[in-house]
Amino acid sequence: MPADRLHLVRHGEVHNPRRVLYGRLPGYGLSEAGRRMARQAAEWVQSMDRPVAALWSSPLQRTRESAEPFTEIFGLEPRIDDRIIEPTNVFEGRRMVRALLNPWNWRHLRKPALPSWGEPYADVVARMNAAMTEAWESADSGDVVMVSHQLPIWITHLAVAGLPTQHDPRRRRCALSSVTSFEMVDNKWTEVAYAEPAATAGAVDVGAV
Repeated sequence: MPADRLHLVRHGEVHNPRRVLYGRLPGYGLSEAGRRMARQAAEWVQSMDRPVAALWSSPLQRTRESAEPFTEIFGLEPRIDDRIIEPTNVFEGRRMVRALLNPWNWRHLRKPALPSWGEPYADVVARMNAAMTEAWESADSGDVVMVSHQLPIWITHLAVAGLPTQHDPRRRRCALSSVTSFEMVDNKWTEVAYAEPAATAGAVDVGAV
């Protein structure tokens, strides 16, 4: 039997004192508040009283650390999968406000529908779908938790809803340590729930791609 439900969990707050777009750069782990958020997300999944059969994680430090409370609560070691990683972005390591003030960088904004500044949205959707489908089909039953990043989760939401993937990053509904849940119905993904179980007031959330 396949899984019963699949939860895409975003990582918690990242220690990012320079407030740069961190992307896939190494060395960006959770802040103390971020660890609390990750714990709250895991406890919220536990509170649903649904068996969790598998845990997957992006390879980046912040997602691995966000998966740790799930390991502690459910006794599952995460499967690390590159397909649910943060997309590439030419602005990695920069503060976006400063970068966009430089006319030399405007060339990266010429095709926002792709987008021209990073990995194409269609590629993100395809790799996320492949990983989610494999996780769904490989579970004997129960739920699957996949700890990922804001853009892959939001793009998956848009694709499943049949909406255009071009969007305003400031309007994403994907808070730190949020949980977006899906089920496979008639061989198609259906979003069944979205929750923000973590206390994020005052959190710094400026580094997402």
